Amino acid sequence: MSKQPERIFVKGNEAISRGALAAKCKCFFGYPITPQNDIPEFMSTHMIKAGGDFVQAESEVAAANMLLGAAAAGIRSMTSSSSPGMSLKQEAISYMAGSEVPAVIVNINRGGPGLGDIGPSQGDYYQSTRGGGHGDYRHFTLAPGNVQEAYDLTIKAFDIAFKHRTPVLILGDAILGQMKEPITPWEPEAVDEEGGRDWALTGRTDGREKRLIKSLFLAEGSLAGQNKHLQEKYDSWQDLAECEEFECEDADLIICAYGSIGRIAKSAVRKFRKEGKKVGLFRPITLYPFPNEQLRALADQGKRFLTIEHNMGQMVDDVRLAIRMVADSDFYPIYPGNLPTPDELEEPILNCLEGK
Repeated sequence: MSKQPERIFVKGNEAISRGALAAKCKCFFGYPITPQNDIPEFMSTHMIKAGGDFVQAESEVAAANMLLGAAAAGIRSMTSSSSPGMSLKQEAISYMAGSEVPAVIVNINRGGPGLGDIGPSQGDYYQSTRGGGHGDYRHFTLAPGNVQEAYDLTIKAFDIAFKHRTPVLILGDAILGQMKEPITPWEPEAVDEEGGRDWALTGRTDGREKRLIKSLFLAEGSLAGQNKHLQEKYDSWQDLAECEEFECEDADLIICAYGSIGRIAKSAVRKFRKEGKKVGLFRPITLYPFPNEQLRALADQGKRFLTIEHNMGQMVDDVRLAIRMVADSDFYPIYPGNLPTPDELEEPILNCLEGK
């Protein structure tokens, strides 16, 4: 009789931490801020047990620059924070993007602007998908919708980071981070922790050519060349865009929502389906690259769209850009500071179905 896979009951924050360890993360640099504190708390013990290093930095700025240093040495490294802390990390993230250094960064989004509150929000979508620091850059952004996905996508984030030499952001919120669910942990079949890093700073040359990691390009035309190279890399990611399409095939109305709001909207879709109403859900899993082609294909079928977000309107811009040649999207905001429920979404969905 085959052994059943292990099932454990964990918070989303812990699932992210466990996923990082399964991906052979060896360095974690963090600083306390609610609602992501479970991640550094877990890592402070388990990272050491895994043979890695844990540092509680003196600030978010310091943690991000420590991450830059470890990642430049080719070490699988991670940091985590929540919204105000992420703002402080942006300068270092821009340097990582500009110098093509791979690292994983977690943002458990809280309410804003300003100090806001410690409750859930999706107010960091723009910052997370537009390159939140200075200059022209993007990075992969993954948005798990449940605790198992939080584990799975963290492992994937490390693979993407090192394959494409880029920072990868995992964007959750206080619902995902604090919610407990059963998950099935797993580990990649093989993680090459040493090979394929002919760019990394190893501290020795052994007769090889010297290596230089930098984001400063002062020679005539060199910065333009680097930006062209980066943009070509970002464009190539479009084929890697992912989404979930739920009950979309015969739907008249498609709800566009991501992360925890996508999960809540899915419950509302199920209820409408039981009542015979043709509603579907389109949930982006990669926020950057955004799944433009998949959404455009639904628009080409003549479907209508309603975007629901826990903010005052951010992802709706990407939805409208994706379908702009053939359709538009209505929008319903859930104001940060409120905790949404499936019942709250029923009225705006019904109004949209009835053309109000």
